[in-house]
This record gives sequence, C-alpha cells and structure tokens, in this order.
Amino acid sequence: MAADTRDRMIEATVAALQHHGVAGMSFTDVLRDSGAARGAIYHHFPGGKLQLVAQAAQLNGRQVREALADLPADSPASVVSAFFDLVRPVVQASASGGGCAVAAVTVGSGLESGEQELREIADSAFSGWAEQLAERLSASGLEADRARDLATTLIILLEGAHVLCRASGNVEPFERAARTAASLAG
Repeated sequence: MAADTRDRMIEATVAALQHHGVAGMSFTDVLRDSGAARGAIYHHFPGGKLQLVAQAAQLNGRQVREALADLPADSPASVVSAFFDLVRPVVQASASGGGCAVAAVTVGSGLESGEQELREIADSAFSGWAEQLAERLSASGLEADRARDLATTLIILLEGAHVLCRASGNVEPFERAARTAASLAG
C-alpha cells in the first residue's frame, strides 16, 4: 500500500508538471489528486519537492521511452507516422494548456539548488527518447547516422510543438511540422 501511495503521488506530480510546471506545482494539488495524506510527502519524499519532481520527471521519461520502444519498424515512414500518432494526443493537450513534464523541469523550477540535477534528468530522458527512436528507425532500415539525426529532429519537433501549440491554442503548428517531417523519412 505504501508503494501505491508513493506511485500515485509521482503520477499526480507528472500531471501537475504537465499543466503547471515546477514553479506552479503545489503539494496541495498532488495530495488531492493522489488521495495521499499530508504526512505522506516527507515520508515518501524526504528530499521534498526536488525529490518528488525529479522522480516524476524520471518516471515520465521512462514511460515515453517504453512507448517509443513499441513503435512498429516496418519502414522509416511507418516509424515516423506511428511517432506522430503516439504524440498527437499529448500535443493536443498542450494546445489546451498542458505540456511536457520532462521539459517542465528545465524551465524556471524555482528549485535553484536542484536546477542542475533536474536538467540532467531531462537531458537523460530526451537522449533516451532519441536513442529509442533511432533504434526503431534503424530497425526499419534507415542508416544509423541518418536514424539518429531524424530521431533528434523528431524530439525537437515534439518539444517545440508543445510551446507553439500552447501559445496558439491549437495543433496546427504541430500538424504542419509533422507533414514536413514525414517527408524526411521517405
């Protein structure tokens, strides 16, 4: 049961990071959304907000990497298409004020003593996503260097799309970029 409470708190923190960023995330919201008691914060996360945020970003990074590992590798175009299908709902959430939990830890966290640690976690997650995408692209027949370049481009497209779609309130910037990026796989 204790691990379940801890896991629920981390999942609630992922959602809070997606919608409010680190600076806007509150323990009150995490407790409410996870159903945890107030004392659970420092029981499960003696390092406080930094520890909770770090573990949420790491979890979200692993979740995305696992989802990327399941992309079909029939052809480079199929990998790119499946990637866009996978991330489209997340980008749609960005148009409504959401965002990427991992990217959230790289921007104005208010946790000055943990800024470097959070950047390293984000870098590791983004690098892992690009590595996983490159693996799928290579498995689909794309030459290794080109697979790495395209994978990095897709991650940059995704993260940029979060910002542009949130600013515009719609997914058109993502759709335009997705159409262009799809042509790169051909």
